[in-house]
Amino acid sequence: MPCLRVSLPAAAVLAAAAVSIPAVSSPTVPSRAAEASRVPPQVAGAVLEPVSLAALPGWREDDGAASLDAFRRTCAGPGPNPPQIEGVTGSPADLAAACAAADEVKPNEAKKFFEARFSAYRIVRPASGTEPERRVGFLTGYFEPELTGSLEPGPGYTAPVLARPDDLVSLAPGETAPGLDPLYRAGRRTETGLVPYPDRAAIEDGALGERNRPLLWLRDAVDLFVLQVQGSGRVRLPDGRGMRVLYDGKNGQPYTSIGKLIVNEGHLPINGLSLERWTAWLRANPDHARRLMRMNASYIFFRTEPVTDPALGPPGAAGVPLSPGRSMAVDGNLWRYGLPFWLEGKLPGQPGRGHLVVAADTGSAIVGPARGDLYVGTGAAAGRAAGDLHDRIGFVVLIPKPASTPDGAAKGASPAPEAAAGEARP
Repeated sequence: MPCLRVSLPAAAVLAAAAVSIPAVSSPTVPSRAAEASRVPPQVAGAVLEPVSLAALPGWREDDGAASLDAFRRTCAGPGPNPPQIEGVTGSPADLAAACAAADEVKPNEAKKFFEARFSAYRIVRPASGTEPERRVGFLTGYFEPELTGSLEPGPGYTAPVLARPDDLVSLAPGETAPGLDPLYRAGRRTETGLVPYPDRAAIEDGALGERNRPLLWLRDAVDLFVLQVQGSGRVRLPDGRGMRVLYDGKNGQPYTSIGKLIVNEGHLPINGLSLERWTAWLRANPDHARRLMRMNASYIFFRTEPVTDPALGPPGAAGVPLSPGRSMAVDGNLWRYGLPFWLEGKLPGQPGRGHLVVAADTGSAIVGPARGDLYVGTGAAAGRAAGDLHDRIGFVVLIPKPASTPDGAAKGASPAPEAAAGEARP
């Protein structure tokens, strides 16, 4: 779910540990040279340092079956729309072969699957000038808000959730349009070409005209702002029915974090600045709230659909429903969706000393090779957990081994019988 999320001022870049997996007893295992040829020496200035998955603290204790389930779900999805830019790390053919192999893996063999099909690399920022080497990055959390709403406006339902206008043209990653400043990631179609789309303040003041099409109404502008920051949400209607409200494009204007604005103006301290705290402050200070929210020029449009599986989240940028605690947003200009990542360290509310997750989403504030945003679930409790998650943590990326060897045998093809009995997928 391409979305904009709260990005509070925070430290650094993250590092991750990855492992060179022990060779499996199969004639199709690629050589080290073949593996190395598919792994870039650096990603956005970060070095990929080979590590052993099996030796990572917490690897054996983590729930491999849950990660395997998230990986399979991502494999089965339609993929991102628009597609990711060329050159992102992670060969699509190699990943497809790993996906094919995952279909036959038993849940209790998930760890063996990851060890056999992937090579792991810790993401390390080398020393530069006065900056020391860094082996940790930064992890935040996001969630799916659960809001109350109505299909008709009325008392208690005053904030319209708008459908995507038909004159909005979204640009793919890396795409530019003649006459449109590269700063803008979308434009408004006119007879003479694309022009910048109206910003948040202009849209609220009626700039869409007849293209202003509400899908439903939320209780107030703060709830709408939360929905737009998170990128999607569930809405409970007065008759008890629920629906999912999903991202369907944005106006392409730059995003400004309201958390940063509140802190920079001295209204609240950065320490303890949770979602509950800043939304309560906005409601208690409506004049400041309107002004500060309008300083975020970005505006999100939505579509609706039924909630088919309450246990899963909304579709992420990879096109598949997010798995709580196992789906992570990454920089989609650097990493291919579907790559597993090992998070090195203790996560709030999670057992163990590490956590295997799958890249399935992105966000405008998620930039850099060691930066992640973990999807934690739906509702108020998930919102509190997401607000508590802003930690320096190590990142290890798992790169799929080459899909074929020099003799053309596909790694994703049926393995030797003795290997098939013991493989699993995350």
